[in-house]
Amino acid sequence: MYSKIFKEIVEVMHHDYAGYIDKIGWDRPNDYKKRIRNLERNNALNTTLFSEIVNDYLLDFKDPHVYLKVSTDKTNQEYQIGFNVRRYANRLFVTNVTKEKRLQVGDEIISVDYIPIDVLVHKHRRELRDDGAEREDWRPILKKYYQCEVRTADGSTFSMEFNQYEKKLHTPPYKIEKYNDSTLLLTFTDFKDPDGIKKLLNHYMEDLIQYENWIIDIRTNYGGSDVAFHSIIPYLFPEGENQIDLSEKYAMKFNCTEKNYERIKQSFEKELQTIKDEKAKQSLANYLYQWEENKGKGFVAFNSNVSKIIEGKKMPKQVAVLIDRYCSSSGEVFADICKHSDKVTLIGRPTYGINGYGNITCAVWNNRFELYYPTSRLNSMDKGKTLLDVAVHPDVYLPWTPEHLERDVDLLEAEKQLSSK
Repeated sequence: MYSKIFKEIVEVMHHDYAGYIDKIGWDRPNDYKKRIRNLERNNALNTTLFSEIVNDYLLDFKDPHVYLKVSTDKTNQEYQIGFNVRRYANRLFVTNVTKEKRLQVGDEIISVDYIPIDVLVHKHRRELRDDGAEREDWRPILKKYYQCEVRTADGSTFSMEFNQYEKKLHTPPYKIEKYNDSTLLLTFTDFKDPDGIKKLLNHYMEDLIQYENWIIDIRTNYGGSDVAFHSIIPYLFPEGENQIDLSEKYAMKFNCTEKNYERIKQSFEKELQTIKDEKAKQSLANYLYQWEENKGKGFVAFNSNVSKIIEGKKMPKQVAVLIDRYCSSSGEVFADICKHSDKVTLIGRPTYGINGYGNITCAVWNNRFELYYPTSRLNSMDKGKTLLDVAVHPDVYLPWTPEHLERDVDLLEAEKQLSSK
């Protein structure tokens, strides 16, 4: 069974994945086929190990949008270690604690399984993908280890075995709150729910048109759909007619294979049944129609209006948008649109940069293994761009340091920028 599934995964990556034309010869499927076959013969292969092997194979494509996920049920739960870290120099600083109560924000991890952090960086170069500590993701790496050595704020150290905590579904905390007498703080951790965002904006409509300044926090944004933030965009541009042209950066083609069409159709038909916003529904329906018209034709440029006329609003007068490496996918498109407005200042660090290959779909085996991969490719990828090349860069760059754990450096800079103008 596993050998057959892996063969079909390779087929997807060599034909349906939008990046295959740029990455011919990057992967080594035969090495993994042999390993999987040998493990199967010895009855030594299970769901977890197979998933790990496949994801290791997929690393060769150097695309964060490509990964294999095992669907969860009562017999197979997805786990996490209960905290997040960020590297600075040769230490991992705890930046967020969810379930692991033995740690506090600001604690330092100085070794993992007695391996120094700089050695781990070299060992896991493929998984870390990016050069530069502030752009690394250590979550999947720490899950592979048994224990760590921790240094606390008072200088004491202790060893701690990693625990596994059941991963909970992400619940997006869309928020609008008063920051000060002239400023609203808006937080969007994804753009997956156009109805939820529109409902939030309608609820706070009176405040939105009264406050002179906005700060929008998308430093953590898991993406979703561009249609979800359409209702926010008019507020970000000066009053009157504004024309923006995104054609140079976002001209793309879709890999319109028959299988991609069937997978896209299945997921979007479900989504259309749940969305109430008529503009969002129309946008998705048009997208699905173009897939149907072009299925089987290979790479095709869809009809899309990347030159937009935006009717801006009087308020707010100024907007600061906070971005970071954990802002991805449609969150990055939102940040890119903001860059075209004289009202907006982007503050923080470059976004993830994963939109070179986008419009994700999913292939499923046995109702358990889910392969996620992009179906579209930016024309600019012809130039061999990297994640950092495709990322949206801030107007005010603030490198990440442990000082961010003591005070919100980005937010304070936003306040400073707004008050100075």
